[in-house]
Amino acid sequence: MTQENAANKSRPLRTFGRTGGRGLSARQQSLIDTRLPELAVPTAADGTLSGRDLFGDDRDVWLEIGFGGGEHLVGQAGRNPDIGYIGCEPFIEGMAKALTGIEADQLQNVRLVMDDVRPVMASLQDQSIARAFILFPDPWPKKRQQKRRLIQPEFLESLHRICRPGARVRFATDVKSYADEALLRFLRHGGFEWHANTADDWRCPPGDHLTTRYESKQLGDCAPVWFDFVRS
Repeated sequence: MTQENAANKSRPLRTFGRTGGRGLSARQQSLIDTRLPELAVPTAADGTLSGRDLFGDDRDVWLEIGFGGGEHLVGQAGRNPDIGYIGCEPFIEGMAKALTGIEADQLQNVRLVMDDVRPVMASLQDQSIARAFILFPDPWPKKRQQKRRLIQPEFLESLHRICRPGARVRFATDVKSYADEALLRFLRHGGFEWHANTADDWRCPPGDHLTTRYESKQLGDCAPVWFDFVRS
């Protein structure tokens, strides 16, 4: 086995598609070049990164994994100025849109990652996250692609480690097979409780949800499904 093949084999499977797209406006490119470095989350290989390192105090920290165009991230951060918000999105167009919203609303409580979320999760301290959002992740709908879905046992173990007891985790998808698979994997993990009592608990958007542009396009094969878990 060559050194390159060995490195490829040890690298985690990519859970998102291509990160390039249409060109950015001059304003968007300027934000990527100047504001993103100022708001970027550093990595700490030994898992010592804390909310205090990022925000300067001991406020609660929320994590959004894959924020798309940033509508939910910007809206939640604006509604909750006392919360520290970490947003992770590998797509440059989505990052540019989020930065535009952050600048427009003059938000001071957001830190950003334009990359795979897993290295950042590995950097965070144990029990450092009070809430996490995973809204409409790439569904990889073809059978042969489904091993690339984000919700895997290893990912859930890392998520459980960084979430504090009682932390809420919201997962949403509009792909039936992913909804079934994700629910099963969360429950099999054993560290996340699902307190749904009626169908409306997973069929209806939660009261504090902010609709995203992707969600409005209705590209999936079912109506959106909402799972709110509690870290035990």
